[in-house]
Amino acid sequence: MAKPNLTVLGSGFAAFSLLKKLDTRLYDSVVISPRNHFLFTPLLPSTTVGTIEFRSIIEPVRTSRSMIRYYQATCTAIDARERTVRCSSPLDGSTFSVRYDKLVVAAGASVNTYGIPGVSEHALALKELSDARQIRQRIIDCLEGASVPGIPREERLRLVHFVVVGGGPTGVEFAAEMHDFLVEDLKEAFPDLIEDVKITLLEAAEHILSTFDATLSAYTIRHFRRQRIEVRTGSGVVGVEKNRVRLKDGTVIPFGLLVWSTGNGPVPLVSQVPFRKDAGSRIIVDRFLRVPEYPEIYALGDCATLEEKNLPATAQLAQQEGRYVARSLNALARGKRVEPFRERNFGMLAYIGSNRALADLTSVRAHGYATWLFWRSVYLTKLVSAKNKILVLFDWLKTRVFGRDVSRF
Repeated sequence: MAKPNLTVLGSGFAAFSLLKKLDTRLYDSVVISPRNHFLFTPLLPSTTVGTIEFRSIIEPVRTSRSMIRYYQATCTAIDARERTVRCSSPLDGSTFSVRYDKLVVAAGASVNTYGIPGVSEHALALKELSDARQIRQRIIDCLEGASVPGIPREERLRLVHFVVVGGGPTGVEFAAEMHDFLVEDLKEAFPDLIEDVKITLLEAAEHILSTFDATLSAYTIRHFRRQRIEVRTGSGVVGVEKNRVRLKDGTVIPFGLLVWSTGNGPVPLVSQVPFRKDAGSRIIVDRFLRVPEYPEIYALGDCATLEEKNLPATAQLAQQEGRYVARSLNALARGKRVEPFRERNFGMLAYIGSNRALADLTSVRAHGYATWLFWRSVYLTKLVSAKNKILVLFDWLKTRVFGRDVSRF
């Protein structure tokens, strides 16, 4: 008897968690994604300054499970009536189609620029490993450029001004990692620049870390001030030029590096599929994470939400959804009953620099050094393979003993 065709679009937390729990003996499984690896995004900010190396937080899709096929491609269209997906290769632009009996849309989200002019051209996002590598190179470029003899002071100050737009966890953690790099490694590598380097965090709302408890948000602002990180709330960006950013109040801020971390927007596939979507262009699903009009199609992760409840776009929720859909598919193939999805909130963690972290859990709110140890232990256990755990642990130890590498290659 032929096995049903299961096609999974994506390689993020939702898709990868599904693959780990899926009984591949029950389905002819195909994974389609332009990224051929899973990326542990909670530790992505640490790679931008060399606290952790790039390959320590990725896991290849091809070797993640036996009995699956992987195609490196971007899904460009879904024909729900014919049950086929149209795909395009990022390598040579060739196209092909894949038929499915069950389809899982876990395509993730894109960086939301809110239509602000100049963002795409002059700002760097922090979404993929390639983004982190670009940021890491730009940091070294700015520091090396500012060290050239005879450079005008105004230009030097611009080059060593690092601006982060977005006061969510990613923006805050990047600012924290940047601070650690400057304090712990800059004195030795670039001693003449230490007094001129500046980090500025811009947030359009009146508070940073709005999803955290207000006391933890206030603590982070005080902590950042002690670290000489300037936090400017109520500072909406209206335009970005090559070397400067314009704010709503007319202020112009020069920068050497601008990191854009302001939230999620829909990927092109999700924008054009003919499914019902919410105001944020996320696909609306039922309590079984299925598209109501097409029960053979599941949508999960950052690209989907419930109709009656807006689900947060977090790694922990995407992981829960992936595991749930895997259990559901296993049960359906065996003729068993499937229960509705029930999400669990395990709380949130964030690193804020100088060996300090935040924990906003269901029963505990904490910050400080002990919380930082907890933060590290949680993420270490959440890494998907023993290889990743060993590499990250070694990277942390290496950074502690030898510092961060400042080479550009």
